[in-house]
Amino acid sequence: MISLIGLPGSGKSTVGRQLARRLGLSFVDSDQVIEQQLGCTIRDYFEREGELSFRDVEQSVLDQLTLGPPVVLATGGGSVLRLQNRLHLRERSRVVYLSSSPDELFRRLKNDLSRPLLQVADPLKRLRELFEIRDPLYIETAHFVIQTGRPSVATLVNMISMQLELSGIYPVA
Repeated sequence: MISLIGLPGSGKSTVGRQLARRLGLSFVDSDQVIEQQLGCTIRDYFEREGELSFRDVEQSVLDQLTLGPPVVLATGGGSVLRLQNRLHLRERSRVVYLSSSPDELFRRLKNDLSRPLLQVADPLKRLRELFEIRDPLYIETAHFVIQTGRPSVATLVNMISMQLELSGIYPVA
C-alpha cells in the first residue's frame, strides 16, 4: 500500500490516480470514503458536528483502509494530526509526503470553496499556519518526501515511481 500525505491542494488525489494506474493498483481517496459513510460532504459534517467528531470518523476510516488490500491511498490533509493515524500509515503502508509551500498551495486553491479549513478571511495565512503545525508531522510519518513545486503530474508520478523502485517496494513497468 502506498499512502499520500500533504496539505490540501498538494496533489494527493490527482497524483494518486496516476500513480495507481502506473503501479496497477486501485486508487482510494479517504475523503471520498468518509463522505460515503457520512452521507454528506466533509464540509457540511465539519460545520454541523465540528472538527473533533470529524477526526474520529477519519481515524476509523484510515484504520479500516490501511488494513485493506494494497491500494494507492490519498489521505485528508489533517490525517496526520492524530498519533494513531500516523502510526497506522507508517506501519501499514509506504508513505509519500507531497510537500508544497503555502504560497504554491494558495496559488492552486485560492478559488476552491470546498475546503472547510480554508474558508477564512486570510487563506494564505491559514495555509502558513497549517504548514507550520503539520509539516513536522508529515515528515515524521513519511518514508519519502517529494517536493511538488511546479512539476507536472506525470513528472511527480515518475519521481515517486523511481523512489519506490529504488527502494525495492514496487517494480515499475
